Amino acid sequence: MDTAKPGFSTTLEALRLRTWRLGPGQPAMVIDQFTDEDFKLVVDDRADMHINSRDGRFYLGWFPTGRPGTDGDGWVIAVTGTATAPGYRVTFDTETPAQVVAAVVAEVMATSTPVRSH
Repeated sequence: MDTAKPGFSTTLEALRLRTWRLGPGQPAMVIDQFTDEDFKLVVDDRADMHINSRDGRFYLGWFPTGRPGTDGDGWVIAVTGTATAPGYRVTFDTETPAQVVAAVVAEVMATSTPVRSH
């Protein structure tokens, strides 16, 4: 180690610079994961989109210009809990890439299973 030069010494290769996906992307990547058979879609007068599962336990909201009353929430995913387990809520800002939100939605959907009646 050379102590004659104070501070950090590095190369571009050592920094491992990357490019990162930025910007909101295409919301269709998220929305196209839902079917009319299992979900209800509503577009309100602000052009915000709301998707609910038919059983009412899953909610996705897309707010292209930000959710009113929040600090820039662009996406909201919520799953209602049960009597024995709490639900959860996840938010993303308006600039979160749709690919990221789509991946989270896909994972949430993969963990759901239909209840079969006897």
